[in-house]
Amino acid sequence: MSDAPVPLIGLPACAREIGIHPFHVVGDKYMRAVAEAAGGLPLTLPAFGPALDFDTVLHRFDGLLFTGSPSNVEPARYDGPPSANGTLHDPERDATTLPLIRAAIERGVPIFCICRGVQELNVALGGSLHQQVHNVPGRIDHRSNDNEPRDVQYGPAHDVTLADGGLLASLWPNADVAVNSLHAQGIDRLAPRLTVEATAPDGQIEAVRVGDAPSFALGVQWHPEWKVTDDPFSMAIFGAFGAATRDRAASRAAAGR
Repeated sequence: MSDAPVPLIGLPACAREIGIHPFHVVGDKYMRAVAEAAGGLPLTLPAFGPALDFDTVLHRFDGLLFTGSPSNVEPARYDGPPSANGTLHDPERDATTLPLIRAAIERGVPIFCICRGVQELNVALGGSLHQQVHNVPGRIDHRSNDNEPRDVQYGPAHDVTLADGGLLASLWPNADVAVNSLHAQGIDRLAPRLTVEATAPDGQIEAVRVGDAPSFALGVQWHPEWKVTDDPFSMAIFGAFGAATRDRAASRAAAGR
């Protein structure tokens, strides 16, 4: 048995009302992907906004996974127009994840951002979002059909082309790879610190990394956490994230922190 410490990986929660009670929730598929594919111990971080002690989180955790969600980043966060009626928002999550992303990058804490998470990453660093990609001229409909079974919704929807010389290209031998697609929002103006890692056939940005980050800092628009152990490409991504968190855990252990 290895004596290497198991990395602690925090997953910021969504704030939800279930019935008449407020909850902080994280999807099961993300927790399992952290444990089974990244080799970490997943721990939920509450959506307390500024009341969450970011310094303590960044001192004690070895990585952060920013998950997908049914909610959208509030457009006021990137000077966008008001959302369409009925759009679900989560201001408590926005107030937690956006500053936490910025602080984690600066402190060298590995981050992996999925779906809403990659949108948060772009907004946190100064980018903007398309609120309805399917209404952008030249774009395809990237949404899933909610009436289909989950396996169909999360099945391959389109290819993405990996950027030459990028992190994803270093993890996978093929330039084009099929991914699922379950999003309405997407990256519009790319944040200055981000480098494109993958694009969809319609030109929509599908993956980015923080080019000057001192550690792993990747975001993808699709859902590699879905049945992650069945997909070698998803396993490679989570494996790279897990390796970065283990390096940090080992460094913290060596320093007695």
